[in-house]
Amino acid sequence: MSEKHLSDTRFSELEIHPDVQKGIEGIGFEFCTPIQALSLPIALQGKDVSGQAQTGTGKTAAFLIACFHKLLNSERKESKKKNPIRALVVAPTRELAIQIHEDGKKLVEHTGLKMALAYGGTDYDKQRTAIESGVDILIGTPGRIIDYFKQGVFALDALEVIILDEADRMFDLGFIADIRYLFRAMPEPSERLNLLFSATLSARVGELAYEHMSEPEVVKIEAEVTADRITEIGYMPSNEEKIPLLMGLLQKANNERCVVFINTKHMAEKIDAWLKANDFKCAMLSGDVPQKKRETLLQRFKDGDVNVLIATDVAARGLHIPDVNFVVNFDLPTDAEDYVHRIGRTGRAGASGTAMSLICETYAMNIMDIEQYIEHSIPVERDIAELMFKDPIVPDLSKLKSNRKKDSRSKGGPKKDGKQRNERGGKSSRGKASGDNDRERERREKGNPNRMPKKQREQSNEPKQTPEEREAAKLAALEKRKSEPKKAPRIPLRGRRGHEVPAVG
Repeated sequence: MSEKHLSDTRFSELEIHPDVQKGIEGIGFEFCTPIQALSLPIALQGKDVSGQAQTGTGKTAAFLIACFHKLLNSERKESKKKNPIRALVVAPTRELAIQIHEDGKKLVEHTGLKMALAYGGTDYDKQRTAIESGVDILIGTPGRIIDYFKQGVFALDALEVIILDEADRMFDLGFIADIRYLFRAMPEPSERLNLLFSATLSARVGELAYEHMSEPEVVKIEAEVTADRITEIGYMPSNEEKIPLLMGLLQKANNERCVVFINTKHMAEKIDAWLKANDFKCAMLSGDVPQKKRETLLQRFKDGDVNVLIATDVAARGLHIPDVNFVVNFDLPTDAEDYVHRIGRTGRAGASGTAMSLICETYAMNIMDIEQYIEHSIPVERDIAELMFKDPIVPDLSKLKSNRKKDSRSKGGPKKDGKQRNERGGKSSRGKASGDNDRERERREKGNPNRMPKKQREQSNEPKQTPEEREAAKLAALEKRKSEPKKAPRIPLRGRRGHEVPAVG
């Protein structure tokens, strides 16, 4: 691992509470990263910080150290409400909240402070019980935090520290209204420590900081989009060549840890089926995977039980997965900024890595925005024949969940309630005997379905009319119609000019 990602500032040189310092030493941290070296001296003095730094640069440790230091050096505020918490850490995704909690365990070990998690998808009663038992720091996602807060499981009136991680992602996921709701329930900004960290400090994030923080000092570490740590390379396959090329690249990677990013869940399922059919150890992570299963898949990937993680952008932000050697953009992202977050899964904490992008027919137009954002061109390898996976086993894609849903929509079968009506003896011909159905079908194929079949007409006992008698009957019916008085024309409901129609109802 390279040491270029570290600064010359040692943690021991900073005025950090001794109990927190023990946790830092236990982890083995000696030198600060750039964002830690700039933000910690400010936050340790009790001043608000609005920080920008690339993912994987130590933002989590920076705000946790500042939070624990603040709580240990100040007395608990008085509150008349039930279970007041002292610090709140809000993250946009469940995985990020879990990651922050895991990182905090090592730092809080010698402090006596208690932490708890609150995130959706699982363990509702378990999380509630943990919070009700009394905690100092609550870490979670906006939805579950607000749920417990509205039920009075905890109170925010004595809050001392509020931390927003990945604030720009909060906007992308539509959480800002929830964040503002929480801010309004807290003490005034001047009465608490406010720490906001984000990969990009956009104008809307700056507005949030201005409104809900107390004169924050802005700290920016400009993103080294790829620098010397990540080797970028692009390939230009057709849409049909993408999956064989992906499997060839994974085969060449020789079982090293790799994350494959795609844009849609359907494509994730498709790639998962192809890789498993060809004996690749892989797991799929998308937004609708149940939370317990997501945690299990991520743990298996971290433990090395599977070496390929297929993921939508849910895994592109905030997750620290060590030793990811390769990132493959199977689909180029539509947002150029997401490209940086994706390839940031490799080359973390000074390590090196490789980012490969498949510039296909569908998403090729995105490459211009990406190269403009990262301010350099991505080298392209055009000769891909030798990289293609040879003789792949074709999986059965009809069993994919997304395909099954599509098939059920396209069949156009009867609705459930219609089927039930037929079973109860409705008018539909589906409930008739098979012989009747055959006769009905034959009659429909010949023409008028309401006309009596020819054989039945011939066998009828009714007297037969000659052509002359039928013609005379038609003329008599026509004369009768002419002699009848004409009916008054029907007036349309909207009325006509000069004629008022009374309102109905």
